[in-house]
Amino acid sequence: MTVHLLGIRHHGPGSARAAATALGEIQPDVVLIEGPPEADKVVELAASEEMEPPVALLAYAVDDSTRAAFWPFAVFSPEWQAIKYALGAGVPVRFCDLPAAQQFASSGGEGRRAMSIDPLATLANAGGYDDPERWWDDVIESRREGAEPFTVIADAMRELRHGEEATGREAQREAYMRTVLRKALREGHERIAVVCGAWHVPALEIPLPPATHDQRILKGLPKRKVACTWVPWTHGRLAAASGYGAGITSPGWYHHLFTAPDQITTRWLSKVARVLRDEDLPVSSAHVIEAVRLADTLAALRGRPLAGLSEVTEATRAVLCGGNDVLLDLVTREAVVGELLGSVPGETPQAPVAADLAAQARRLRMKRDATERVIELDLRKPNDLDKSRLLHRLRILGVHWGVPATDERRAQGTFREMWRLTWDPGLEVELVAAGAHGTTVIGAATTVMLRVAGDASTLADVTAALEKSLLADLEDALPELLRGVDTRAAADADVGHLMAALPALARSSRYGDVRGTDTAGLASVAGRMVSRICAGLGRTVHGLDPDAAAAVQELIDGVQDATALLAEDVRSEWLNTLEGLSDRTSVPPLIRGRLTRLMLDTSRLADQEVALRLGRALSPGTPTAGAAGYVEGFLAGGGLLLVHDERLLALVDAWLGAIPDDAFVEVLPLLRRTFGTFASPERRSIGTRARALADPAALIVADDNDLDTELATSVLPVVAQLLGVS
Repeated sequence: MTVHLLGIRHHGPGSARAAATALGEIQPDVVLIEGPPEADKVVELAASEEMEPPVALLAYAVDDSTRAAFWPFAVFSPEWQAIKYALGAGVPVRFCDLPAAQQFASSGGEGRRAMSIDPLATLANAGGYDDPERWWDDVIESRREGAEPFTVIADAMRELRHGEEATGREAQREAYMRTVLRKALREGHERIAVVCGAWHVPALEIPLPPATHDQRILKGLPKRKVACTWVPWTHGRLAAASGYGAGITSPGWYHHLFTAPDQITTRWLSKVARVLRDEDLPVSSAHVIEAVRLADTLAALRGRPLAGLSEVTEATRAVLCGGNDVLLDLVTREAVVGELLGSVPGETPQAPVAADLAAQARRLRMKRDATERVIELDLRKPNDLDKSRLLHRLRILGVHWGVPATDERRAQGTFREMWRLTWDPGLEVELVAAGAHGTTVIGAATTVMLRVAGDASTLADVTAALEKSLLADLEDALPELLRGVDTRAAADADVGHLMAALPALARSSRYGDVRGTDTAGLASVAGRMVSRICAGLGRTVHGLDPDAAAAVQELIDGVQDATALLAEDVRSEWLNTLEGLSDRTSVPPLIRGRLTRLMLDTSRLADQEVALRLGRALSPGTPTAGAAGYVEGFLAGGGLLLVHDERLLALVDAWLGAIPDDAFVEVLPLLRRTFGTFASPERRSIGTRARALADPAALIVADDNDLDTELATSVLPVVAQLLGVS
């Protein structure tokens, strides 16, 4: 019996190539691979034509989905090549690492101890390298031919581990690996191949320590029930920058090293040129030829057998990117790392919610893509409406496949949604976790919202949940949420809480027409809430300090916008309340000014009455700070009023001119805050009109200078046709 130990580095193309070659020469009777033994039941799925790496084994505790772990594989992973060899040759393949059932039963870092040395750094230093990654790349990953490296690797690791005793979790892992190896030996296999991390090779060499030694190490380890499956993975999640402990810096480059049949540098730089051309950047064949020459020259000067990533990167920066690091970052994202997304067979076991999502995604033709893309949904189309509902339900479950995107063209529209879609393999764990709430996406989302209805401590929490449920069309959750809103609104004596909660409730009322949801009960609850706000608003706005007044003003603006979406009688009740408070002296000037402006905008007050109130607020007997607050509230939201109403402009101008110098310095921050919110054209027009108050000719000159007579004349025929005049 012969045991062949193939010590590899996870996700190394040179290691993968050497392992595939060695397995073909050894022709083992059984292949043991470092990984969770729970995966033995699903490993045969890797033989399917639908299985395309990068993929990962996902193991999770059945009773606690937060205890989960991934074992990723790319096409250039030695373990993946070992799996493909074994399945293709028809020989058994088993995973031999410590079972996930035992790893999840204790805390993740329990018993771990950092290595006393960094093996790569030590070997690199001995070889005259100051960069361990570059040493390993030169010696192992970039090699394409020559003697097998595993004997030398075993010798090096044996020397490094001399006197290094594994402890804690590492000792448990190696003890279990030896246990699986002993079992294979007892079964009578003549040739056994073990593919494992190079560091573990000395611990698995024959002769093995007595079985009782490993039994003592493994005795008493707790277990928990674990499920295991395959999930798609991405190159981005293989990168060390993603936080993956065994990650690499350049998955895209390693993929190229493994798959390119020849002319490694030329093919790579041609790929980089395509990336840049896709961004409409001028990159010619001459650029590529010169970049290849530079990369090969750098490799020769540095004594490297082949241009590595550092050489091709420097050539890319200098020749293809013209020294532009922004373009180099683009190349790094698109080529060096890449976002290749793998796939798994349809018969792969899935958590119930994940299976339901997969079925809905197929029906709606929603492809999971690791690259961000923006989609536009028209909610009047049944298929688009179903996509919207699905994405909103997933967000409730914490599965953020899609994130709403801001649409500047029609931000207030109700028939149109835009989403940014990006599939992250880590979402598979969230789908497993969602299984605690139900077996389907809609069932789990409904359970989550019902739990919010029962557990929410504030009215705003319940109204926010209600809005989410309407967007997601969770009909079974709506009655309970509506009762929760009504009950909490009746019990909440804080008018501020009611005002903060109303906008979400009012916005929700408009979704009924678009999404086919009955919102009659919702409108009734919103109406009762407005009545409670109106009854307590007078007490709320009485005697506030400036900071509190500013906060209440924002709440008033929110309710003002919200009532525009509700029934006319509800809107009238609200406006009647505001009208009664708009001239009450106990109300802070900031809020009085704002209420007066709202009454003007809704035609509740005549222009003469508004001018009278503004004149009274800006009279010499009014404290300067109070007058400034009134102006701030009155002008909040835009300055066009001063552009078009000369009387109001004259009142404000006269008040500003009469402020004493010392008082002006005090109110200047308030004035700057007010006028700073106006658009630049508004400020310019206000200045022009203000100059005209003292010198009417200035306005005429300014208007004459700004008017393009020829351009204005050209539109007169069209205007006449629109108005129906000759």
